[in-house]
Amino acid sequence: MADRITNVWIGEPYPLGATWDGEGVNFALFAEHAERVELCLFDASGRHELQRIRMAEQTNQVWHCYLPEARPGLLYGYRVHGPYRPEQGLRFNPHKLLIDPYTKALSGELRWTDAHFGYRVGHKKADLFFDSRDNAACMPKCRVVDPAFTWGDDRPPRIPWDDTIIYELHVRGFTMNHPEVPPSLRGTFAGLATAPVIEQLQRLGVTAVELMPVHAFIDDRYLVEKGLRNYWGYNSIAYFAAEQRYLSTGNIGEFKTMVKTLHSAGIEVLLDVVYNHTAEGNELGPTLSLRGIDNSAYYRLMPDDPRYYMDFTGCGNTLNMQHPRVLQLITDSLRYWVEEMHVDGFRFDLAPALARELYEVDRLGAFFDTIQQDPVLSRVKLIAEPWDLGEGGYQVGNFPPGWAEWNDRYRDTMRAFWKGDGGLIGEFACRLTGSSDLYQRSGRRPHASINYICSHDGFCLQDLVSYNAKHNEANQEDNRDGTDNNLSYNYGVEGPTDDPEINAVRQQQKRNFLATLFLSQGVPMLLAGDEMGRTQHGNNNAYCQDNELSWLSWEPTADDQRLLEFVRRLIALRRQHAVFSRRNFFHGRDIRGGAAKDIFWMTPDGEEMTDEEWNTAFARCLGVYFAGDALDECDRRGRPLVDENFLLLVNAYHEPISFVLRRFHAEHGWHVLFDTSHADGLEPRGFFAGGTTYPLAGRSLALLVERREEG
Repeated sequence: MADRITNVWIGEPYPLGATWDGEGVNFALFAEHAERVELCLFDASGRHELQRIRMAEQTNQVWHCYLPEARPGLLYGYRVHGPYRPEQGLRFNPHKLLIDPYTKALSGELRWTDAHFGYRVGHKKADLFFDSRDNAACMPKCRVVDPAFTWGDDRPPRIPWDDTIIYELHVRGFTMNHPEVPPSLRGTFAGLATAPVIEQLQRLGVTAVELMPVHAFIDDRYLVEKGLRNYWGYNSIAYFAAEQRYLSTGNIGEFKTMVKTLHSAGIEVLLDVVYNHTAEGNELGPTLSLRGIDNSAYYRLMPDDPRYYMDFTGCGNTLNMQHPRVLQLITDSLRYWVEEMHVDGFRFDLAPALARELYEVDRLGAFFDTIQQDPVLSRVKLIAEPWDLGEGGYQVGNFPPGWAEWNDRYRDTMRAFWKGDGGLIGEFACRLTGSSDLYQRSGRRPHASINYICSHDGFCLQDLVSYNAKHNEANQEDNRDGTDNNLSYNYGVEGPTDDPEINAVRQQQKRNFLATLFLSQGVPMLLAGDEMGRTQHGNNNAYCQDNELSWLSWEPTADDQRLLEFVRRLIALRRQHAVFSRRNFFHGRDIRGGAAKDIFWMTPDGEEMTDEEWNTAFARCLGVYFAGDALDECDRRGRPLVDENFLLLVNAYHEPISFVLRRFHAEHGWHVLFDTSHADGLEPRGFFAGGTTYPLAGRSLALLVERREEG
């Protein structure tokens, strides 16, 4: 824009944000307590503020105007006038250029300076003292976008929950080292859309990628000063804008192309979203957007002293979901990503923070009511991280119908069980079969449980079997950050070793974890790289490590390649057999009135488990018979499903156990599909007659399928 805009129309209060209609741009900003709002226009470089336009019109607390001369690509920001009274929760400061909460794109990076703070940095009770320095030169600018994109025949895959296999990955880290991705595209949305990446995802067999945060976020000042970055991205500043560092072209069409390409491959796109807090932090944080637009409306403040923020997130602030405009901001953002960007669902970071009506979590709070009745959002996949850091914030099993949850009780049980802890047989069985104790009472099904062994937060799988303690020194926090409750075991040496016996048991335990994951009822989630031995060298909180420590290596060893092939076979097996992904919980009986059971729990001598044996603290082994011929479920066309019958033998004890292979049907025996005690998980693949014994090695599991006896 070379010339000053002289034509300013009244405009409309809806839609919020900057909207190009083909002729001009409408600007609308909610600021309930503001006294004046200025729209600031910048040159193409973003370095020079060319013009300030006073937005004279206000409708229902929304300030608005229309610029018929404006075009896509225009850079802008806001300055909002009002009282600066932190003790009353008011923090207006027109010297601070502010990001539009509804901006669809940002241009330029945030460069840290004391001018970003609304108060005098370093002063005693600093935030009480107004700061008049201008921060515009160091702020990213909002950019007006043209949303036009040729979607063609793109359709959401709409993969049923019981068929879903989630792959959690980081957009940047997944392709930064990928040898077949062009260097200019590595670490970007375009890199994820390249043919080699798509083919690898398809060969692996996953049905959905869950992308770690892609909303625009900032690098914390304290990290930048240490030479680090906010790699994970749980530090959002604009809920409609894609993070610039993931755009090779700078155009939001790149994200849409990635989604369209993944959809064409039959893969859904889920976003990890952070609506519980923003990057502005607590009362000593910077003034970048919502704080300066209307602090008391957007954030939850302490009722008795609104100078301070209610913090249920551990990040300094919590969005005020009690305010209808804040609720609108979140739901508008969600609908934008579904309708305009075509994503298929969301994983909500610290989801209980969204449900807090006052101090307590309200299971049927306004947020969940709104989602449930929304014709767009109620149809996509909704996943909760079911805990926050406030009192009563642990809500696993308590989310309403329509929601799935990250099940950390599954994670912890499986880690402890395979580590060899006792007294877990019953808990293991419950988690293996879909955690009915958590989800059935509310009418939910097994797919409400998102099962995982590892996620981005904590040890990756290789480190889970290689370290007894975290090693987060690279984060420069004296190894204080990150959890100490890893439920990990190093098998004799902390970290890498040349000892072949230790390496063998580590590989075996990885096969155990992965086989357990993909044979469990519920929705499996695999952390990217766990299928091929990725390590973070003991760092269980690599949130600030945008480097080789976090990026995937695409040079697998022979062991890694064998593990990858094993995982591919596991996923294929799961997708081929409905008995491992039931839509309903097991009944423990044949509900059709017969004598057979849909699941049968066995002791190593082939007898049914008794109540006493379930409560035996030293028990670390059991057999599980999955009756595929007693599914009592139908396919999508209403036809009865019939599957094969399987026997899972599990031994978490370090010594071998012999299992009697019970005969469930006359003239049938057992064919071994895989045994994790062997390096490739395959040998031996022999046939065992009913009534014979199977020698199961220590720390291993085997899966057998019932077949007619040979010969």
